[in-house]
Amino acid sequence: MKIVDARGKTCPQPVIMTKKEIDLGENSITTIVDNETAKQNIIKLGTKLNYSFSELSKEDGIYITLNKGETIEEVDYVSPDIELSKLNKGFVFGTDVLGSGSDKLGKMLMKGFIYTITETKPYPNFIVFLNSGVKLTTEGSESLDDLKKLEGEGVKIVSCGTCLDFFEIKTKLAVGQVSNMYDIVEIITNSDNAVMI
Repeated sequence: MKIVDARGKTCPQPVIMTKKEIDLGENSITTIVDNETAKQNIIKLGTKLNYSFSELSKEDGIYITLNKGETIEEVDYVSPDIELSKLNKGFVFGTDVLGSGSDKLGKMLMKGFIYTITETKPYPNFIVFLNSGVKLTTEGSESLDDLKKLEGEGVKIVSCGTCLDFFEIKTKLAVGQVSNMYDIVEIITNSDNAVMI
């Protein structure tokens, strides 16, 4: 049985750590977490992938054991003649926070969202940053390492030049390239799927 120690890890790391072991073919995995949210996320992952689960709370953490069940036939929601890896898809970030209500929480969620992109394949073909979203591509961004990893894997990363100028941070661009609205519109309109964040 594989043991995954995810104590002290923030969302979505416990799920990603567990999913990596599942992808390696592990049929029995025990993930140790230290909070209820992480526990629920691991259970959801296991249920989705047809793993049975059991849990045990101890002084040093919550132990969730996943065991592989019978294989369920996967449903392909994409036309059979279109491969997901061949689609031209990407994200458009119009802000440096995810959701509304608390900017502090929004920044944490955004960091987790971008990190999750690095752990989910196939990678997007492009990521466009507009308005305050360009702050994610400049010095001091907590997502720089993740964005650099994506760029190294061939993901096209572009930031709006007008936006960088507006926030007076063009000289602090640390990943990707400066672009203009014409090129950005072209990237989006030529895509099969562009998700606005």
